[in-house]
Amino acid sequence: MKSKPLQTLADVDAEVAALASSGIRIPPQPRIVMEIVEMLQAGQLDMSKMADVIAQDAGLTAMLYKTTRSVAYARRRPPQSLEQILVLLGLRQTALLVQSYGVTVALSGNNPLLEQFWARSLDIAQLASVIAHERVSVCNVFPEQAYMVGIFHDCGVPVLMQRFPDYCHATGVDGRARKWADVREEDRAFNVDHCSIGYLLARHWRLPDFVAGTILNHHEFAYISHAARTMVAILQLAIQLHSEDQGLPNPDWHKARELVLDELGVHPDDLDEFCDTVTDRRRELD
Repeated sequence: MKSKPLQTLADVDAEVAALASSGIRIPPQPRIVMEIVEMLQAGQLDMSKMADVIAQDAGLTAMLYKTTRSVAYARRRPPQSLEQILVLLGLRQTALLVQSYGVTVALSGNNPLLEQFWARSLDIAQLASVIAHERVSVCNVFPEQAYMVGIFHDCGVPVLMQRFPDYCHATGVDGRARKWADVREEDRAFNVDHCSIGYLLARHWRLPDFVAGTILNHHEFAYISHAARTMVAILQLAIQLHSEDQGLPNPDWHKARELVLDELGVHPDDLDEFCDTVTDRRRELD
């Protein structure tokens, strides 16, 4: 059974410690992420210093360059330096992307299934970013926020993969059953589910509430808070487009479709055309 959101960060940290005693380890934020977040929390909004910190990580730098050259930030002359990227994105939105990169580092490994997992998450994140860009006037969600949710939404999966050697086989994530993780199967097999674990990671990392809320309830639409509804709608459409592209079933779509149309302000007759537009613009990122 899905747990209700914990009310305080102290409760979250206590829950994380209790999980550690059972062998489920919520990783800490990587050093570079902590440095950026601490700078913001201390009010040290120095663009030059932040650029210097980011420049220490080649992978992060490359990700930011690729992101700001995408359709969501289309301009005649793409940014030529990290400081120009920070000007384009804004410092706080840049921090969201830094944290998104950080979770891929914190939960990395040599397992080929992890590589497949992050490839899936990246594709969904990029689709979500394009959807947010296309509907920003309706939804008031920034592309970086949607990208962050796309990267983090299933982050509980690699945590459970590391704890339970048979997790991928039991849930079908290994591709044997051509499907993604099923919360109900996780509950039966492991007495825990990836949404609750991902929620705890998001809260433990002090991510925005909309991220934690979306992670927790993106399969349980009856429990979505008002603040998370639009983000869940963007995420669910991104998941559906990814599933269609990969030829995979998406059992949530029949429940999510009405929510998507309502929150994104898309008429049912226009959904296919909108999806084609999003898919085409996502392909421009490759």
